Amino acid sequence: MSLKRSTVKELLASQDLDREVLVKGWVRSRRGNKYVQFIIVNDGSTIHTIQAVAAAENFPEETLKDVGNGAAVAIRGTLVASQGKGQAVEIQATEVIVLGAADAEAYPLQKKATSLEHLRDIAHLRPRTNTFGAVLRIRHALAFAVHQYFNDHGFYYVHTPIITGSDAEGAGQMFRVTTLSADKPPLAEDGSVDYTQDFFGKQTNLTVSGQLEGELAAMALGSIYTFGPTFRAENSNTARHLAEFWMIEPEVAFNELEENMDLAEDFLQSLVKYALANCADDLAFLNEQYDKELLARLHSVADNAFQRLTYTEAVEILKSAKQKFEFPVDWGTDLQSEHERYLVEKHFKKPVILTNYPKEIKAFYMKLDDDGRTVRAMDVLFPGIGEIIGGSQREEDYTKLTTRMAEMNVPAHDLDWYLDTRRFGTAPHAGFGLGFERLVLFVTGMSNIRDVIPFPRYPKNAAF
Repeated sequence: MSLKRSTVKELLASQDLDREVLVKGWVRSRRGNKYVQFIIVNDGSTIHTIQAVAAAENFPEETLKDVGNGAAVAIRGTLVASQGKGQAVEIQATEVIVLGAADAEAYPLQKKATSLEHLRDIAHLRPRTNTFGAVLRIRHALAFAVHQYFNDHGFYYVHTPIITGSDAEGAGQMFRVTTLSADKPPLAEDGSVDYTQDFFGKQTNLTVSGQLEGELAAMALGSIYTFGPTFRAENSNTARHLAEFWMIEPEVAFNELEENMDLAEDFLQSLVKYALANCADDLAFLNEQYDKELLARLHSVADNAFQRLTYTEAVEILKSAKQKFEFPVDWGTDLQSEHERYLVEKHFKKPVILTNYPKEIKAFYMKLDDDGRTVRAMDVLFPGIGEIIGGSQREEDYTKLTTRMAEMNVPAHDLDWYLDTRRFGTAPHAGFGLGFERLVLFVTGMSNIRDVIPFPRYPKNAAF
């Protein structure tokens, strides 16, 4: 009977010693002398490594010549209590097989400091580093926690289209999807591109949000969520923007603004608590290496109620602040990241939920307040991030919605299907969007959003 492979994580936690084990992974380093060699192996199951001890009497130097940094190996041996410091167990090797050799000198991941910027250029290898192994394991845990939370709270997972003919945000910054010739597309009589000859018979693009379709599902299933890739052709090179990112968008029939805020707060706290409970080793590493306040900040968000206030109240606080801002603050202007972070990090020292924004700076689908000047919008602001969630109670009144669409030049004829939910059995409902990468950015303490997604897409970069 062949020996079953054990993960490094399983072996490090094992108290069943003096038994034969098999581990497979990549060599992080090899050191030693003429009597013994120490092979350090990681297999991605944990941030920690396991040490295999290869005695020279069993492994002449020639047999280990290909066991260098980066090589993939299979090591069979006896799991024993470690004689050295830093690990509880180690493997007394009886067999070392090189599954895939690596040129140790040419291997890009050497045991020396390497910048995060350089690692983006070798994104195909960076998951093998401690940093990106930790980030990707945390990303997985948070994705799992998203699905678990919604499943446990009676939500249904709905897959909304990636290719769409609508622009949910009205921003126009979309990637076009077409099969027409780039050199000689068919033209209409007026000289414009004739999209009736395109694959879908109309102009289409990659989605910027699944919200509008999500609303349709909520009007039948009650509580739904989407979790999928979204795309924005925004020519931005900031540390907080990507061209391809993942969005989580719950939508709940019969919820109003207050319930929407309650859901957002409970959801975010649940995700942070899950990471703290299930990613302790990876978070401890990131806390030590990148952000000494990371764990304290995560516990603070998980354990304290969020501050809630209106946009109007926030503007008054910002106008009376002693801090000088790069961008001026006046009622009616959109708040900048510096304003959001001041409220969170300096004034309240906790996450903030801002509500009731001026209608002019928010989307057409947000419900008008009774004053006619503001809408029932809500943004959740986090330390170090600024806005992490944007949402609202949706306008369920057909006449008010079509009036807003006309005011904002949103073509109603393209959204007949959306308006039907206001014609047939309309009801109050609310939802929000959480940018998954911004959540991972917050939980990991990384400083650039390009470092929390395996293969980042941004202007002038679509490598790998």
